[in-house]
Amino acid sequence: MKILALETSAKAASCAVLADGVPVASAWQCTGLTHSRTLQPMIADMLRNSDLCMAEMDAVAVAAGPGSFTGLRIGVAAAKGLAWAAEKPCIPVSTLEAMAWPLAHLEGTVVCAMDARRQQIYNAVFLAESGELTRMREDRAISLLEAWEDLKDFDGTLTIVGDGAALCCNYMSLQGIDCQLAPPHLRMQSAVGVGMAAERMGLGAAVSAQELEPVYLRLSQAERERLGRLRS
Repeated sequence: MKILALETSAKAASCAVLADGVPVASAWQCTGLTHSRTLQPMIADMLRNSDLCMAEMDAVAVAAGPGSFTGLRIGVAAAKGLAWAAEKPCIPVSTLEAMAWPLAHLEGTVVCAMDARRQQIYNAVFLAESGELTRMREDRAISLLEAWEDLKDFDGTLTIVGDGAALCCNYMSLQGIDCQLAPPHLRMQSAVGVGMAAERMGLGAAVSAQELEPVYLRLSQAERERLGRLRS
């Protein structure tokens, strides 16, 4: 199966093509530019430079959430547009699971952490064994304190990945948990991880472009403020 994968859930934006789970082309950048400026040119350049085209793809995979509200909307909109035009299905992938797959070669616990602001993280936990992942915790938005209370009884060194990895690792270390940061080149979210996750999910997990939606896990700040005004 050949998959075009997109990742725009945080500061970095990336795209990749994987064939039967193996990356054949990718582009990644974390320059501070908006994903609305960078993503589509990255996709077009990657496909053109690799002599690939949308007609060859079996599906479009995208990090559907959790993550930045704006970033997720950009990625999902791009995936919908590409898939709709090419009449391809979409595979929505958990951002947190996609972060863990490039670390599946490790042996031990992988903690995924995205900075959700307000002393919270988007978090999931996986056990990596022999190149495969077993999910230990579902995707969730929790405080650093709640994460510590849950993780303190895990055995072995915890490897933390994601744009919130440093924040999470520092907090856990101060609380006495044995943890380490994922290597810099594997720490940030990437489309390669999205493609790896989508390959394992298969076309049975695919939806149509019309059905594809982002997964936020919590209300946006504007929605929280609106609810606050209604309750006051």
